[in-house]
Amino acid sequence: MGDLLRQGSQWLEQMRTAHCSSPVTYRRGEAEVVINATYGRTEYEVEDDYGIRVAAHVTDFLILAADFTPTFGEPEAGDQIVADGAIFEVMSLGTQGHWRWSDPHRQTLRIHTKETGTE
Repeated sequence: MGDLLRQGSQWLEQMRTAHCSSPVTYRRGEAEVVINATYGRTEYEVEDDYGIRVAAHVTDFLILAADFTPTFGEPEAGDQIVADGAIFEVMSLGTQGHWRWSDPHRQTLRIHTKETGTE
């Protein structure tokens, strides 16, 4: 019998992508591809020079690595995602970087972005 947790995780990621995602356009320079992504959100806090903590959030996009990596490898800061007419720029989230794995089996990328405008 195979690894049931891995198989269950793979099934769940496929179901999330099939039933809880929307097509978005991922851009890097002149290259672009339409890919399915699920909206997410990451809360974080930053402290300014005076010790004041500010809470904020970023919009995340969850994308299957198998759909993403053949074209782009890994996300890069400055890449753009266009979703529902809004433009989101891939950005670093402090020490967390600009993306991370969303699951223990490294099937899904969680890409941190900020909204920068509209198309």
